[in-house]
Amino acid sequence: MADLNPRSTTYEFMGPPGAFLISFGVPFMTYLLYFGCSEESGGCPPPLQSIPDRFVEALSDKTFWASLWDTEASLIYLGWYAFCIVAWAVLPGDWVEGVTMRTGEKKKYKINAFSTFLLAMGISCGYIFRNGPESFTFLYQKWIGFVTASLVMSLVQAFYVYASSYRPGALLALGGNSGNFIYDWYIGRELNPSIGPFDIKSFNELRPGLILWVLVNMSMVCEQAVRRGGLENVTDSMWLVLAAQTWYVADGLYNEPAILTTMDITTDGFGFMLAVGDLTWVPFVYSLQARYLVFNPVELGPLRTAGVVGLNLLGYYIFRDANGEKNAFRNGQNPKNLKYFTTSTGSKLLTSGWWGRSRHPNYFGDLLMALAWSLPTGFDTPITYFYVIYFAVLLIHRQRRDDENCEKKYGKDWETYKKLVPYRIIPYVY
Repeated sequence: MADLNPRSTTYEFMGPPGAFLISFGVPFMTYLLYFGCSEESGGCPPPLQSIPDRFVEALSDKTFWASLWDTEASLIYLGWYAFCIVAWAVLPGDWVEGVTMRTGEKKKYKINAFSTFLLAMGISCGYIFRNGPESFTFLYQKWIGFVTASLVMSLVQAFYVYASSYRPGALLALGGNSGNFIYDWYIGRELNPSIGPFDIKSFNELRPGLILWVLVNMSMVCEQAVRRGGLENVTDSMWLVLAAQTWYVADGLYNEPAILTTMDITTDGFGFMLAVGDLTWVPFVYSLQARYLVFNPVELGPLRTAGVVGLNLLGYYIFRDANGEKNAFRNGQNPKNLKYFTTSTGSKLLTSGWWGRSRHPNYFGDLLMALAWSLPTGFDTPITYFYVIYFAVLLIHRQRRDDENCEKKYGKDWETYKKLVPYRIIPYVY
């Protein structure tokens, strides 16, 4: 395997120092967003500068450290993760091949994330219908306990996959074999860590955190309903956030095979970066808008609601239509007769349709949807727009990583392609 697993010669994220800082920074920021923007800390203040002050104040509280751990929340979270594993194992699903790996093999993935989502939604909605909305507020009430439980799960998995990557025959990620423990543990040393047919990376990418994001939002709806006297009194802004983000998650899970061609699956190893991103960051940071609306309800009215819905639909259309063009083309289909550029290696790159407008038009659609999810919170604080800012930085970074990889792969052909498609994400802007 020595030829298949060469030593990594370049670093990303500023190398080991960056990996170390981000490994502490992600959990710190997750807690920071809670203590800086929550009912318990006095609401969500206008100035971003006051968030660190609130967090420092919380650190000086004698009960702070004890409050981070909640045994009941940890057991519930462990049960949730176990439910996702059992659902993966017992629910029917097709086994789909991924891309060809360096070994010449194609790994098979079980496709049943959407079925898992439907089962979880059915059980949760039935539970709420039978026991009332107050029975499903525990995700809001035990927020910090669930965050800590997800962080512990992320750490355990990161150490496990790093240790198991040293077994004979493991296929390593080209960027995760630097020999530096901190960096390789963070970025992911093994490309596809698995336990038998169970692929840890793809499972975490779409199931425990992504579905939990929707369940967290449902808990926020229930908490607001209890405070306002029933589900019929939940604000239009809260319903809008729940509907838009649920649709986004459902769409991603329904189109599960599309993830098999993404950089996360084909290129990146699985380490703490993806583990904490999937299990902690997605459900407990992406739901910031819904959590804010619990203690600061906003009534939009018909006109503003229609505007937000229109923006979200526009973003979704661009996102889905662009991905549809790409996936069809990769599968040997070209129903729109799109133009393409053929490289010297025989690879074909689209140069018309959405992919002729920019090199990552799906990212543009993603950003429009992210903005639409934040607008229902109003403009009293910039903190609820953290997701949009973070997501823009994330997508720009991904775009640059992808461009670097393509430049290595296609050489001078990539320069020719960039002249044909000059814009990176937003047509005529960036």
